[in-house]
Amino acid sequence: MPTEGVTKFAAAHRPGPLVPFAQECAAELLAWRAVVAALGGIGQDPARYDGAGFGNVSVRIPPHGAPRGARRFVITGTQTGGARCLSRDDLCVVERYRIKDNAVDSVGPAAPSSESMTHGAVYDLSPAIRAVVHIHCPLVFEARQALRLPCTQADVDYGTPAMAGEVSRLFRAGADQRQVFAMTAHRDGIVSFGRTLEEATQVLVSLLARAHAMSDSDMVCAPRAALPLVDLRH
Repeated sequence: MPTEGVTKFAAAHRPGPLVPFAQECAAELLAWRAVVAALGGIGQDPARYDGAGFGNVSVRIPPHGAPRGARRFVITGTQTGGARCLSRDDLCVVERYRIKDNAVDSVGPAAPSSESMTHGAVYDLSPAIRAVVHIHCPLVFEARQALRLPCTQADVDYGTPAMAGEVSRLFRAGADQRQVFAMTAHRDGIVSFGRTLEEATQVLVSLLARAHAMSDSDMVCAPRAALPLVDLRH
């Protein structure tokens, strides 16, 4: 039975257009998503993760002074990881996330990513956090201990209230200084965050370079993927 890519929270989703603030930041989100996909952190491979698409990106939208549980963000939709071209029709806005109730309220053309609960938990850590990037990268994941990455407990699954609790625990333990953590039970899963999408992505780029430098290989190869196109016409 496939377990990857499955939404594990109660999703109350309303189909509809993106709200104005989400429309305004969509171009930047789609552009950085294309960069991360070109690095191999977002995609789809029949031989990995039960064939499910992997990786997602989000960015907060105003009001930035909203309380925990209501820090709205626009995120790539569920199972869009394998799409070469993404448009605004592949996004949605998470309006509320009730971690204790394991529920997410959203609106938009696409249903929310199965990682939306985890993104919300990261945004709840600090109002200064405005962007989250979740990738799957075997090279960085296998080197997580050597890279001294904060890691979630091995028995905590993705997209659950327990994972939200782990995010909070790691933050209290100093993960905010690294701006990244590994999801031990979510194979190859790495999450970075920052004040901007550029900052969150740069954290991952630096980790990838360090992981390559630490590998035993004498040859470093780029991912076998063409740069995804971004359709901004919608």
